[in-house]
Amino acid sequence: MQEADIGLIGLGVMGENLALNIADNGYTVAVYNRTAGKVDAFLDNAGPLRGNVMGSGELAAFVGMLKRPRSVIIMVQAGDPVDAVIAQLRPLLAEGDVIIDAGNANYHDTVRRFSELDGTGIGFLGIGVSGGEEGARHGPSIMVGGSEAQWKNAEAVLTAIAAKFNGESCCAYLGTGGAGHFVKTIHNGIEYADMQMIAEIYGVMRDGLGMTPDACAKVFADWNKGPLDSYLIEITGHVLAAMDEKTGQPLVDVIVDAAGQKGTGRWSAIEALNLGVSATTIEGAVAARSISAIKAERERGEALYGAGMKGKATISLEALEKALLAGKIAAYAQGFAVMAKASEEHGWNLPLDTIAKIWRAGCIIRSRFLDQISKAFEAGSSDNLLTQPSFVSMMTESNGALRAVVATCAVNELPAPCLSSALAYFDAYRQGRGTTNLTQGQRDFFGAHGFRRIGEEGDFHHSWPSLVEGAQQP
Repeated sequence: MQEADIGLIGLGVMGENLALNIADNGYTVAVYNRTAGKVDAFLDNAGPLRGNVMGSGELAAFVGMLKRPRSVIIMVQAGDPVDAVIAQLRPLLAEGDVIIDAGNANYHDTVRRFSELDGTGIGFLGIGVSGGEEGARHGPSIMVGGSEAQWKNAEAVLTAIAAKFNGESCCAYLGTGGAGHFVKTIHNGIEYADMQMIAEIYGVMRDGLGMTPDACAKVFADWNKGPLDSYLIEITGHVLAAMDEKTGQPLVDVIVDAAGQKGTGRWSAIEALNLGVSATTIEGAVAARSISAIKAERERGEALYGAGMKGKATISLEALEKALLAGKIAAYAQGFAVMAKASEEHGWNLPLDTIAKIWRAGCIIRSRFLDQISKAFEAGSSDNLLTQPSFVSMMTESNGALRAVVATCAVNELPAPCLSSALAYFDAYRQGRGTTNLTQGQRDFFGAHGFRRIGEEGDFHHSWPSLVEGAQQP
């Protein structure tokens, strides 16, 4: 009887495409879905790959199709559904088998599941999969965390199905516990920031310069040939060039300006705050999506205060290109700084250079300068990207444009929360003496929190005057 190399549970869009990818790479995959009809439909529609796919609408029969040690990928909705599937699987698995959660899980859940299965003989991997529907089918970026020993069960399959960059697989084991899902979370945070900054530049073109979607599309297509070369810049050109068949208008002009979010961007901002790492571009992007959701309120706000200065901006396209590059660098710098701190806190020893390498193809934030990021971290450095020589050079050349664009947005009443945050971060990062000396004085005044003195060891307090009415002044 034929046995499958790996199993997959959950035949949604991502699950179906990942299963076909596995089969396309010469491995036999068994599939299961709680709706048995989906299994039958998947098998019927597998076409030339039918010989590499098996399936059952009965869970025990599905598990019985797998080679030992068994590897089972779960592709169901994050949260309780994952726990439910694990609970159903556990009695059917044996020592040496591994459960692989390939959904967008909160890494805290992954850590919990890893701990719950630790000592049972059943391994647990939390893997981040980036690339959307197309990536799942033809090669995503795969970030693996969990049991290194049982990662070996699925290593050959996952390495084969991942995207390739210059022949290298964009799949890597990154660390124990929730390391893989944490890295995927930060990937999505950077993605949020990158997308928001692109949208802000488009806003300057549309509202500040009065450019049409088609004219904007041509600019983004041209930028994709230079230092901004990336998947997101490329698709931006296509989105702006698309026409709506129903109305004959540019498609972007008939899309409601209210963005959705599934939680990963928000999680990345929360984790940055918990770790005490500044990730203001990610926070700005999350906030921008949140304010976009209150469209009715924004329309009332426009009625109260006016729509701003339309078509009055004076800024060059070259400045916009350089500003976007500078903002992008700041976002990546913050994202990698969050990962470096998390690695230290959790003892993951995250290979930052490898993370940059596996993001070079397959994933949503793939871009030209990930090669440069990888080289910056090659020697095991975890220093902020803003201190790395190649990025110092790029920021030195481009931060003036970012400053000019942010100023233009402010004067012309064009919202640019992410670009503004990127500039503020850069300016704060290079300010040797900041202003929190005053903050520390304030904290000592109202809460006796203490402060440090320049050139002296220890904590100090000052004898502040009492502001309580009737209290004796010192």
